[in-house]
Amino acid sequence: MNQALKKILIKTKKQVFSEIIGNNSTKLKGEGYDFCELKEYEYGEDVKNIDWVISAKMQKPYVKVFYAQKELNVNIVCLLNGSTYFGTDIFKQDIITHIASSLGFICIKQGNPFSSFIANENLEVCTKKSKQIFNVNFMAEQLYNYNVIGKNIDYEKITKELFKAIHQKSLIFLIGDFFDIEKLDLKLLCQKHEIIALIIRDKFEENPLELGNVSFIDPNNNKMFESILNKSAVLEYEKKVLENDHKLYNHLQNCSIRFTKIYTNEDPIKKLIGVLK
Repeated sequence: MNQALKKILIKTKKQVFSEIIGNNSTKLKGEGYDFCELKEYEYGEDVKNIDWVISAKMQKPYVKVFYAQKELNVNIVCLLNGSTYFGTDIFKQDIITHIASSLGFICIKQGNPFSSFIANENLEVCTKKSKQIFNVNFMAEQLYNYNVIGKNIDYEKITKELFKAIHQKSLIFLIGDFFDIEKLDLKLLCQKHEIIALIIRDKFEENPLELGNVSFIDPNNNKMFESILNKSAVLEYEKKVLENDHKLYNHLQNCSIRFTKIYTNEDPIKKLIGVLK
């Protein structure tokens, strides 16, 4: 395993198991371990839940009521296209690997099974449903070593495939940079599942410098082009990014989807904790 990937896994595992505390609680009453309340016994209830001490004091049977232990199905969907092969300090692809690994370890800590997917032109299963640490390591290795050059995101196709592939009601994490979102439509998917969007960006992408004459290689199609990155070009580019993000935020809010933006120079765990609360 690559040394840089080992560092990511060690760091994320340490952060999750030492800094993130507690499990997700539920307000549903049912079979579980967390005590909720005492109530008078009704015909047909499980006699194993009778509190004999309280029943003796009250001279009538009382039963213990517990909060239900509900398993959460988690699906981690990593949007890996050419534009994630970019970063001034750390590549966005590496940050996506970091975040996906953190989510995998969180699932294991909380006893929830998780599956993972790689999405671009198609939807690929990365790891099948599991609660094993091995699957986190395997997922991280697949994401870190995945060749994103020449890949584009087909939002319309992958949302349809996700709808067909995920049968049980689940929590879906969509992790990507969310550029060129003209065909992004999550209305149908969010009716069936809960979705959290994690937007991964590099500061330079949103506020580029005036570099003059430049030669670029577009990682989405691997083509080279030359341009002049002057003030007017920067302003025009920033305008398009703002329009893209305005449309993205409106769509996510209209679908009641929680989201946050994580930059490559930030600690992703802190942002994750904020959106998961």
